[in-house]
Amino acid sequence: MPGARVTRGERVALRTLERGDLSFVQRACTDPDLRYPLGTPVKNRTELEEGFEDRSDDRFVVCLDAPDAPPGAPDEGDTEPIGVVSVQDADWKRPELGYWLVPSVHGEGYGTEAVSLAVDYTFRTYDVPAIGAGAFASNDASRGLLESLGFTEEGCRRKFMYVDGEYRDMVQYGLLREEWRG
Repeated sequence: MPGARVTRGERVALRTLERGDLSFVQRACTDPDLRYPLGTPVKNRTELEEGFEDRSDDRFVVCLDAPDAPPGAPDEGDTEPIGVVSVQDADWKRPELGYWLVPSVHGEGYGTEAVSLAVDYTFRTYDVPAIGAGAFASNDASRGLLESLGFTEEGCRRKFMYVDGEYRDMVQYGLLREEWRG
């Protein structure tokens, strides 16, 4: 069950990722609709638990909260997890955003709101001049999301990752603090 609410938008909330959320997070490692677009390697529960302890990023569960959901740890039924956003490497170089949502909510605008909240969080929490994010060249939805928030295409890492039997290009994006309209 997701933890305390870190921030909230009009429709989604970002809540702390807790150990109990690992079975939900494992979905990105096993669901082909998520794993292939993300390039996520298959991981078992033990590998996810080890990564949970060793992580150096800020990870949040994207939730649809009930109107009366408390800011602290919610009760069962007060929130529905629909995805994850992460901020990696913010404490020592340019932060890199990562994000995914369950396929059943794709195209409903939740991703744009969740990533926007993560950008706000990052610029409020860390003294960094810019934020980066990457998307596979073939992932038009993810690229469109980043561009709609003001991210600028900075380059392409050709044949960056081997996913589902082929090498994929990764388009790198950046957003400067002064460009952020949030």
